[in-house]
Amino acid sequence: MSQGESFREHIETGYQCKGDFIPVGAAMLEGKAITGAHVKVPLKTLNRHGLIAGATGTGKTKSLQVLAENLSEKGVPVLLMDLKGDLSGLAQLSPGHPKIDERMAQIGLEFHPQAFPVEILSLSEQDGVKLRATVSEFGPVLLSRILDLSETQEGIVAVVFKYCDDHKLPLLDLKDFKKVLQYATGEGKQEFQEAYGRISTSSTGTILRKIIELEQQGADLFFGEKSFDVNDLTRIDENGRGYINIIRLTDIQDRPKLFSTFMLSLLAEVYATFPEQGDSDRPELVLFIDEAHLIFKEASRALLDQIESIVKLIRSKGIGLFFVTQNPTDIPNEVLAQLGLKVQHALRAFTARDRKAIKLTAENYPESDYYDTDEVLTALGIGEALVSALDEKGRPTPLAATLMRAPMSRMDVLTDAELRQLIGASALVPKYNETIDRESAYEILNEKIEKAREEAEKEKEQEAKASPRRSSGRRSYQRQNPVVKVLTSATFIRGVLGVLKKVIR
Repeated sequence: MSQGESFREHIETGYQCKGDFIPVGAAMLEGKAITGAHVKVPLKTLNRHGLIAGATGTGKTKSLQVLAENLSEKGVPVLLMDLKGDLSGLAQLSPGHPKIDERMAQIGLEFHPQAFPVEILSLSEQDGVKLRATVSEFGPVLLSRILDLSETQEGIVAVVFKYCDDHKLPLLDLKDFKKVLQYATGEGKQEFQEAYGRISTSSTGTILRKIIELEQQGADLFFGEKSFDVNDLTRIDENGRGYINIIRLTDIQDRPKLFSTFMLSLLAEVYATFPEQGDSDRPELVLFIDEAHLIFKEASRALLDQIESIVKLIRSKGIGLFFVTQNPTDIPNEVLAQLGLKVQHALRAFTARDRKAIKLTAENYPESDYYDTDEVLTALGIGEALVSALDEKGRPTPLAATLMRAPMSRMDVLTDAELRQLIGASALVPKYNETIDRESAYEILNEKIEKAREEAEKEKEQEAKASPRRSSGRRSYQRQNPVVKVLTSATFIRGVLGVLKKVIR
């Protein structure tokens, strides 16, 4: 048996699938694709997470596009984080090209250009379905993790949430939370001290400064109503294809804290909402996080631990997470160890640091009798990648240098007119884009403080009229105003808090 025949059998045996699968390309030997030696990813293992990595311009985005298309075609909804603004073309079919036809012929797969059902979402002021969450839904544990608070400061945040629960004060946005903090060490100091103990002004001051820092990165647009229901990410179109939800994040690349805040909130909410799936034949939802290093940039140890825990637990809900970044070393080792599928595009060895990174990357892949992994990593061309997946029994597949298939949709962005048309036809925009600013903690506490001041003024006037001579020679006395009991119809379910408590344990 020749080396080529031996290699083909090696690939076909290692990537054999009995259930549904996604063919991502054809295995290569000595730089040439072996037609028909398809590299396949079983659908049932795509909730075991994955990594798409490689230097700029090597084809990471196209690999992401291929996986998203094929998942949608199989009826699996997808969520994409689009930080570069180059994924909207999924909504339009590929115009085709002779080079695409040539590539697909080499691979041994037919090419069927098509458009996919796409929903455009927005975390900022950009057009699209607005993504929001209330502070109350966010919960004290997650909020403390994001703000990187000390144990004492975390306790104060928990007291603030407890006070708002006890007094039916809706915590909707950061303005509400800041107002309660200020009230706790100001007009309501006595009330808080009697019910919950003394609260340090220096600690509340630190918390306020960190909230302001978060606001400066645009978090005031994220916190509020109407809260996004994560079940709307799992929609299927009339043809049985999963929706590809694209979050436009081009204007928050320089705001990593906002990005990590949103991502951790989303993952926790998805975990809290979705039921246990068990050993299913397909994932319920797959998330692709482009420029994934932004999640971990400037993240505290506590926040990294939180992310690691959620990554470990969320796959039981049928959720797959794919991190897309330039270098695998951008991902913490604890998270990297959880990733079953790895699509590694070329790395460039320009510096000693690059060479070290290549060596570390090569160690993450199974040993192969057919490849020198270090050398292959620097020799891969555009649209070629080293692939290692998990088979249907959860075992690593053979390492395969792969000629990746071409996307079926447009490999370019939508025009402004096409984007407006897509957003205008959305069924979710009317549901989520109405601005709601109902009465919440900020307004209720302001009204309470104003009433207290008015009552104090009336008491002073009455005392002055009753004994004008005595009152002129002594300080006026202000009686402690009784707590006003505030009732609203608002109810909150903090699923995130429950999830994170479980995670922390």
